[in-house]
Amino acid sequence: MGLCMPKRSTGAIITGIGLARDGPMPLHRQLYEALREAILTRRLAPGMRLPSTRTLASELGLSRYTVVDAFRQLCAEGYLEGKVGAGTCVAGTLPDDLLRPPLSATSPSVPTRERRPRSHRTEVQMALGRPLLSTGPRPSRHNQPFQAGVPALDAFPGDLWGRLLARHARAMPASMRGYQHPAGYPPLRRAIASYLVAARGMRCTAEQVIVVNGSQQGIALTAQVLLNPGEAVWMEDPGYPGAKGALLGAGARLIPVPIDAEGLDVEAGRARCPEARLAFVTPSHQCPLGVTMSLQRRLALLEWAREAEAWVIEDDYDSEYRYVGRPLAALQGLDTAGRVIYAGTFSKVLFPALRLGYLVVPCDLLEAFAAAHLFADMHPPLLEQAVLAEFMTEGHFARHIRRMRLLYAERQAALVEAARTLSDWLDVRASEAGMHLLGWLPGGSDDQAIAQLAARHLVITHPLSRYYIEPSEQRALLLGYASVPIPAIREGVRRLATAFAQVNLLNRGMNGECS
Repeated sequence: MGLCMPKRSTGAIITGIGLARDGPMPLHRQLYEALREAILTRRLAPGMRLPSTRTLASELGLSRYTVVDAFRQLCAEGYLEGKVGAGTCVAGTLPDDLLRPPLSATSPSVPTRERRPRSHRTEVQMALGRPLLSTGPRPSRHNQPFQAGVPALDAFPGDLWGRLLARHARAMPASMRGYQHPAGYPPLRRAIASYLVAARGMRCTAEQVIVVNGSQQGIALTAQVLLNPGEAVWMEDPGYPGAKGALLGAGARLIPVPIDAEGLDVEAGRARCPEARLAFVTPSHQCPLGVTMSLQRRLALLEWAREAEAWVIEDDYDSEYRYVGRPLAALQGLDTAGRVIYAGTFSKVLFPALRLGYLVVPCDLLEAFAAAHLFADMHPPLLEQAVLAEFMTEGHFARHIRRMRLLYAERQAALVEAARTLSDWLDVRASEAGMHLLGWLPGGSDDQAIAQLAARHLVITHPLSRYYIEPSEQRALLLGYASVPIPAIREGVRRLATAFAQVNLLNRGMNGECS
């Protein structure tokens, strides 16, 4: 089954687990939270063997499947590990100095440092090689293959959204037509906080949520509040171009930190610039490589942030779309020192033109972030916020995500199957999460030139090399599938085959093999 299953029924006697059987949180999630808390506070020590799922289910009066679900998630996130002949044990590699009781979500103890006055900047520093918009989704037909980062707009419940929008527009009182609080519409902030606690394992209250015009603005606001010009920022390499632009716009000095199979290489970051002020990461599904940051790396990153009095921007842009197991808990949920600023967006789960996202910030930064938002654009449109709040609280949001998971899994499988015809040129493999796949090119390929040639055949791809700060020999094309119906996926692959055939002809011509 791939699950860490105990071999024997004996193990640690686990006490102090309180389950609210009539509460809003599912029992398997409550058990997961309780066991994770016990591990992080050392009530369950590293290496300790747990009782079997049957034994624990009997002791707690639960279904065995409930316990299996909790164990599976803890194994996936690295809190538990299976040992041959020894059953399921607490992972033995957690850094000791991070295993401490978490602070209250409403009163994190955050070290402060004096902020120097910032200078006025009259132009944005750009170091991306070409304008930022050239690397992002392009304004064209929404289902044109293979735009990355665009959801299935054809599957959005537009009629339902329209009815909610019309009703709120008619019923909106005069008091809601004036200027509102820059942190956002209170019912929406409550709905977001409730969702994040239940679905992402976060520690936050509605007061910590700030509604913004998409996560891009959230990253820019974070840079504006926390950075002085010239301060160093760890940037994933390869990494999200939008974050690079926002950080450079704040005058940051980018420190490229390599990505490996476990995510951001924290030790490499320490070696390159231990005094960095901030780190930008996409730990749940790294953009663009798609790896998930391991628990060990997450804890190491938080340890560095605490020691250096630095901040971490966690961009959780598409964590809802995980096709194997449940979405992994957010980095913010592990943060006991109030160093993580969490950025989320509705662009990937609803539609980009909505322009709504959110930040979750430590309590002592709320005033600074609200002021920055006030002077940036006051607040997002209230009507859309009110509609989204009802969309979430009435359960439409959760149902839409579940439908999209199934749809995207089907579209990903169709892309992998169709891409087998391109095996001489492109290596496309399935992924456990996300909205795009990487098509790896043969060594020595020019992914930028190939992307330009594909565009002539009405296929939109994004060359991996443009996501790097430092030169890299890795060459691939990003292939978005979420917004593309299956017939269009197959047609897009056929067009790519035509483009690759032209590449072969050009190469043979350059080598004198054809006239």
